[in-house]
Amino acid sequence: MNVVPKTIGGILHNLNKNASDWGWPSLLAYGCQTSVVVVDTKTVQIIQTLEKHKSHVTRVKWARENYHHTIEAPYTLRLASADNSGHIIVWDVSEACERSSFSEGNKPVLEMEWLSTQDASHDLLVALHPPYSIILWNVATGTKLWKKTFTDNILSMTFDPFEPTNLTLLGNDCILFVNDFSIAKAPSSNGRKFYITCPSSIPSSSGSNSASTGEKKNGGKPKGALRRVRLLVGDSKPKSSDNGSSDTDPISLNDCIQLCYLQSCRHHLLLLYTREILILDLEINQTVGTIPMERTGSPFQMVYPCRQRDVLVCMHENGSISVRVRRNGQSSNHPTSAVTPIDQLGSFSNFQGEAGTGFDQLEIIYDLRCQSDPLRVTKHVRAFSIAVCLCTERSIALVMSDGRILFWNLITIDYIPSTISNTHSQLVLTPLFSPGYSSDSNGEFEFLPPIKSPQKSQVAAPYPKLCLSDLIGHAQNLGNETKHGHEVILKFVLTGLLSGVGIMPTVIRMCPPLTTKNLTYHQPLVAVGTATGLVQVFNVSSGALVKEYNIHISNIRGIEWINLNSFFSFSHPNPNNNGLVRNELLLLDLQTGRTTPLRKEKGEESPIEAVKVSHLKLYFIIMFKEKAFEVWDLKSCTMLREMPTNFPIITALEWSPSHNVKNLKKRQQQQALHESISGNLPVKETTPTASHILDTVGVHAGTKATSTSISREHFVFTDNNGLLYHFIVQGSTVKDGSKMPPESGMGSVTCIAWKQDLMVLGDTEGNLNLWDIKGKISRNVPTHRGWLKKLKFAPGKGNMRLMILWNDGVDIWDTNAITRISGLRGNKESFKVLDSDWASSDKPVVLTEDGCLRVYDVEFKATCTSLSHSVLPEPVFCPHLLTAKAGLAMKYTIQHQAWNDSYTLELSSEYETPEDENIIELVNVQMNLLPMEIQSYLSACPYGTAQRCLFAANLFGDEAEMNFWTVALYYLKSEQARLGCIIHKNSTELAATPSTSDIYLPGDPLDPMHIAGGSDLLNLIDKKEEAIKCTCLKEPSLDCCYDALCTNQSYKRYQLERLCLHDNKRATYAHTKKCAESLMLLGQTDRAVQLFLETESENDSYYVDLLRACLVATIRSSGASQSTIKLVATSLIANGRLSEGVQLLCLIDKGLDACRYLQTYGQWNQAVWLAKATLSYAECCEVLKRWVDYLCTPTVNQKSLAILVLLSMGQFRRVLELLMSLHYYDRAAMLAEACSEFGVLPEDKVTRSILEKIYIEYARYLLSLGNKKGYGYFCNKAAEKAKKVITDLEWS
Repeated sequence: MNVVPKTIGGILHNLNKNASDWGWPSLLAYGCQTSVVVVDTKTVQIIQTLEKHKSHVTRVKWARENYHHTIEAPYTLRLASADNSGHIIVWDVSEACERSSFSEGNKPVLEMEWLSTQDASHDLLVALHPPYSIILWNVATGTKLWKKTFTDNILSMTFDPFEPTNLTLLGNDCILFVNDFSIAKAPSSNGRKFYITCPSSIPSSSGSNSASTGEKKNGGKPKGALRRVRLLVGDSKPKSSDNGSSDTDPISLNDCIQLCYLQSCRHHLLLLYTREILILDLEINQTVGTIPMERTGSPFQMVYPCRQRDVLVCMHENGSISVRVRRNGQSSNHPTSAVTPIDQLGSFSNFQGEAGTGFDQLEIIYDLRCQSDPLRVTKHVRAFSIAVCLCTERSIALVMSDGRILFWNLITIDYIPSTISNTHSQLVLTPLFSPGYSSDSNGEFEFLPPIKSPQKSQVAAPYPKLCLSDLIGHAQNLGNETKHGHEVILKFVLTGLLSGVGIMPTVIRMCPPLTTKNLTYHQPLVAVGTATGLVQVFNVSSGALVKEYNIHISNIRGIEWINLNSFFSFSHPNPNNNGLVRNELLLLDLQTGRTTPLRKEKGEESPIEAVKVSHLKLYFIIMFKEKAFEVWDLKSCTMLREMPTNFPIITALEWSPSHNVKNLKKRQQQQALHESISGNLPVKETTPTASHILDTVGVHAGTKATSTSISREHFVFTDNNGLLYHFIVQGSTVKDGSKMPPESGMGSVTCIAWKQDLMVLGDTEGNLNLWDIKGKISRNVPTHRGWLKKLKFAPGKGNMRLMILWNDGVDIWDTNAITRISGLRGNKESFKVLDSDWASSDKPVVLTEDGCLRVYDVEFKATCTSLSHSVLPEPVFCPHLLTAKAGLAMKYTIQHQAWNDSYTLELSSEYETPEDENIIELVNVQMNLLPMEIQSYLSACPYGTAQRCLFAANLFGDEAEMNFWTVALYYLKSEQARLGCIIHKNSTELAATPSTSDIYLPGDPLDPMHIAGGSDLLNLIDKKEEAIKCTCLKEPSLDCCYDALCTNQSYKRYQLERLCLHDNKRATYAHTKKCAESLMLLGQTDRAVQLFLETESENDSYYVDLLRACLVATIRSSGASQSTIKLVATSLIANGRLSEGVQLLCLIDKGLDACRYLQTYGQWNQAVWLAKATLSYAECCEVLKRWVDYLCTPTVNQKSLAILVLLSMGQFRRVLELLMSLHYYDRAAMLAEACSEFGVLPEDKVTRSILEKIYIEYARYLLSLGNKKGYGYFCNKAAEKAKKVITDLEWS
């Protein structure tokens, strides 16, 4: 196997604690000391290590993939890493090279975020530097765009995933909200400051901010409940109350360990403490949910809020991971009532009580649904961080401080009520539901609700469960008739474990080198010994841990390989006062794992210094510190001779290299041949077998002469006086040879290296003595580096490079020229070198004090290599590793291949690109790595091109495409169902949208008749008939994370549920006023009147609120004054009272005018909220179209969002036009094909003209990739426009 420069990580530094990230390409990156390690999460193997940082890595962040990928902007692996000295490097991971690097001073980087809106540029990175600086970088050029310095210390930052202009910062004692974040310039203000406190700590007054309303009445809620509510208080820091009680003090933010937004719900901020999690609703500046840690539970360490479902993934101090799913809380009036299954889906739809009284008991609760097993946590082994797969959100990596990474996967198992008593306690909750129907024909598999395939009628294959949204059902239930899948429960499964170098490594030793005889089975293995008695065997080619043995009870002092399958290891504790220890010497067989102890009968003695195995693997010598050495027979593991006590103490020893023995053998063969000619011996007796020379252990003796010559080996050693002794071992005899006096100028010899006819000795003073034995020439080379710890020649015939290990580093010398080639010195920038060896003939491997194994090139410059030069043990599915053309060809083949007779996941000869001759092979290798369940489903997708595009986006980790095709597929199905519905076929709406009604009126709020109808009985009957006959799409809407892209019905329902929660959480007059105003806007006038009437007489707004209550109560029955009210509303808006004017317009059903005013005054989000929740479909579309125009303006430049909004309105033709204007030809062509399959585009001249333009541009695009068949297909579809170009191509 090819050995290339790389780093094998070990234990992590404390500064690496939060340096981990799971990117969209399904690769995990984490910081290990000063290195960045990249792991393939599917095969659980290290594919890359990146080293250029000079200090410890503090953050790593994969680049976002929410931009359009083309040949000019292909799929690449971009990773940003930052260290403790403030240096930021942006990597090209596949090439292991630096794209750019930059820094701002030497302050560490606390946080890094790639900007989410990448229509303008996908090279923008925001970095947080302590104590209070934020910098926006252009990573393509390394240019600082702007720098913002705040007045308060900043600990962390987070961006609002729903509003890119909102940035939230966590300070020492406050939270800062910045709402004007922009690429063009730095934020103008220092942000709005908020503090967290309890309601009773807010000073009471008779003004508008009085808390007396919440304390005295507050809807009849007890004061004890209010003490558990945290509020965000602005402007100034609240003071503690006079009585000094703990619940009146401001809540400290110093203990807050994480701040982040919920990705599933808008306006929700999460604060993580060790014993609880707070969910803040930023619209009411109040805590709407608290997740306390169980009394016996392990403290929280980190949390990841999922996007696809309202789920929290939490990491705990004991190394366990818990999953908490949001549900609706029970009413306190019915504490024993059963929790319904729909509650477990995280909705607020199960309202209890009469006439709206149940609304007062709403709570946000996250149920503990599953938890992984805790780990054994010690001082040196702690849970550092978790990283969640952004594509699926069901795969989780747990990074431990000792370098281990555990990969957990969420699965579902069927819920069986009969076994509930035998399972863990969390199953007392009712089960979750899978998202789709159960299919008897598919056995235990399930698939999302299919419709008849738009292309051809065929049986759908089991739907692959790729994502979290495929495991558990939708967060909202849109009526009693909505069907769900079967009951399931969540479960964690450990799918992979990646281990690094153990704690406190002390010694390394490479296995015997590669030769022509072991070429077929050789593996470059390195054995690592640790201070805890652990021996690990790594493959330095792949970086994988092959074997691990915990065989010693004390510090491992040395390892010596015998052959490729066995080695010696010896250990002993630190010597006592007498300098004696109890030694452990073991022989380990890698194939069986069997350990054979040697010298186990020995008691306390001098420590073992080294074990030296002879080159022919016949003998080995055990060296001691203050004792004479022992000579052992390796085959029988018996001691041949123990040198006498008066024997000199040796300081260094080395066996004669095997070539000298071979030369001796050759001379003896020649002598035997000469004797055979003389008639003394037959010729056949004199021909020995050479195969035994490299036998693993022992000797297969041939003739007597051969056995005698082979079993004779030589070794040399030096004593304290520098004398060089030559000894011979033959059979069981150890013979004294010759002695040589020490070389002048040499000190006490510490190590010897011997190769061919060159012997090198090193001493305590840093002198090298090179002795040419054949030429009888000796030469001293002073280095003045101090003690030489180790000398070793590089493997390979004629390779005379010499590795020299010093106390402060390692050098490579050329012994032929007697010059230093390269070196590595340990200092503050590169950690101290503990041990070194040769990984191959030109690759040294170094063990450093930070616990990492680093394989360098011979120049000690590179420790990372391009993936194109690396050979991985297992093939990796990662389209980002392909070339630009190959990656796009693979993507378009998965998406659509109508020019082929049948769908196949294989490229054939239609791709003809001479400059990329291997494109077909590269893509087909990746195609074959796809899971079989995906391959089988892609060939029979019930929703055709649109669904294949969604799968392709998931496989490629393409964030932009995933969002686009999720929205597109839903509204394509919705529009197709509407066109097939008898009732709504001629309607302009995608689905029947209910009118705005007052859900506070008596009646069952879950009844679809109550939600959809008014008070007219005939109208209700008509609606009932419609509901029976309507065949529109009954599938749940998009989840809440899509916000304004959801259907109007589900959007309104969610907003009403939030409003009910706000009503329940009212603690101050300001909150009550905001709730009443929101109720007015949403048409819930009865409840608004009740809230206005709750105002206390001491309040300054008492009179005004009573008048507003009268106005709201009477306006519903009187329409004569509408013109006056509209005039007043217009006057208020013109004089800066926008909110009051909009409320009046909504009272007289002029919601469209209200939205227009909001848009005119720049309140775009408020206008969309009001339109989606109150207006009819046609009026809502008018507001949204104006919003789309605003998003497309150059100053805003959010055309990607504008496209999604148009999709949600069913404006597919307008979407195609916008895609063409952006030159997104591939996405436009796929959408055009999907629209044709679903039959949702009108058949007119304008549509045909648009399609012709799209097809001809996409045809040219495919031709640039070399796909001539696809080019011809789309040219034919382009009809007249293609006639000019199709004749230019000759088909083979």
